[in-house]
Amino acid sequence: MDPWTRGPANESDLVQKIRHNILMLPYYGVFDDLGFRVDGGTVTLLGEVVRPTLKSDAENAVKKIPGVTSVVNSIEVLPLSPDDDQIRFAAYRAIYGDEGLAPRYAYSATQAIHIIVKNGHIRLEGVVANEMDKNLIGIRANGVHNAFSVENDLKVEGK
Repeated sequence: MDPWTRGPANESDLVQKIRHNILMLPYYGVFDDLGFRVDGGTVTLLGEVVRPTLKSDAENAVKKIPGVTSVVNSIEVLPLSPDDDQIRFAAYRAIYGDEGLAPRYAYSATQAIHIIVKNGHIRLEGVVANEMDKNLIGIRANGVHNAFSVENDLKVEGK
């Protein structure tokens, strides 16, 4: 379950609070991917982050929510790599710097498109307005120098 995706109208209060607390983490950014699963009072945190502190911050933010009895923190801290950092910033510029995409995706409080780079491989996560945007973003990411591959896992809103 992606925290940046709006949940169904009938989702539980607990899930809404977990999503809210994750989205409000101060260092949760475009280069991180966080998600969660809820099984009763047990919350399993998933995803990848650039900063080790974000992994512990996410756990602490969810632990204090009433109704959460335990937290399983399965968040992976991505390896430190100057090459991956270079790819991250190039992908960010290629996607969020695009004149056609920037008005829809670059100027919101939370980033709709998350760019995860691990060992030179790019994975795109998030929700976009339409299939054309998804394809254009994939094309922009595929043009990033030194990236080995691009996995476009973007979801189209409403699908």
